[in-house]
Amino acid sequence: MKIITWNCNMAFRIKANYILGHHPDILIIPECEHPDKLRFQEGTILPSDTFLYGSNKNKGLGVFSYSDFKLQLIEQHNTQFKNVIPLRVFNDSHEFTMLAIWANNPQDKDGAYITQVWKAINFYENILGEKTILIGDFNSNTIWDKARRIGNHSCVVEKLEEKNILSTYHQFYNCEQGKELHPTLYMYRHQTRPYHIDYCFASSDLIRKLIKVEVGQFDEWIHFSDHSPLIVEFDLQKIEK
Repeated sequence: MKIITWNCNMAFRIKANYILGHHPDILIIPECEHPDKLRFQEGTILPSDTFLYGSNKNKGLGVFSYSDFKLQLIEQHNTQFKNVIPLRVFNDSHEFTMLAIWANNPQDKDGAYITQVWKAINFYENILGEKTILIGDFNSNTIWDKARRIGNHSCVVEKLEEKNILSTYHQFYNCEQGKELHPTLYMYRHQTRPYHIDYCFASSDLIRKLIKVEVGQFDEWIHFSDHSPLIVEFDLQKIEK
């Protein structure tokens, strides 16, 4: 299973072919346009299942299946955590829980970005366990932690670790939070302002099936977005020892 997250910087309908060239089974697109505007170009491969969320006509959160996986909103969904969407992802052979994330809620005075994830993982705590993935644009990195602030990036990482949910990137590249080698964001599209703010966390049972993590190169993606895609592959057929 290949799962990709890419903040497309709006207008996904005219950029879709570029990310679809990487053949995702499941695709998470922060800053995706509203369904009313989502009209793909002729010849674009259409998703087999779609979940779109958000009130802004130009910027929402899109989740697309390009495989036999189906997407179903979990009843526990709390709209207070804008753009943190709990989904049941399933086919005839496999099923897992996924929080699709675009951490962005300017109306929340407690914090618009990583605070949204912190609140969500505490609210959805009872559904986060085995067969769990959290993926998307977290708009955060431990380098921006504020001292003694509850709910910063490191708090989120630690809370997830308590549930044996780990960052696929940091597991694959054996690096610490805040010391990433591959940026996923180039602020204002400047190569001199690189940050790693997009993540895929997975439960330990899925981490054992992890086979590849890749981040798109600056030169390939900067023409389309200030973000590069995070591409994660699992071998769901792999037998655990």
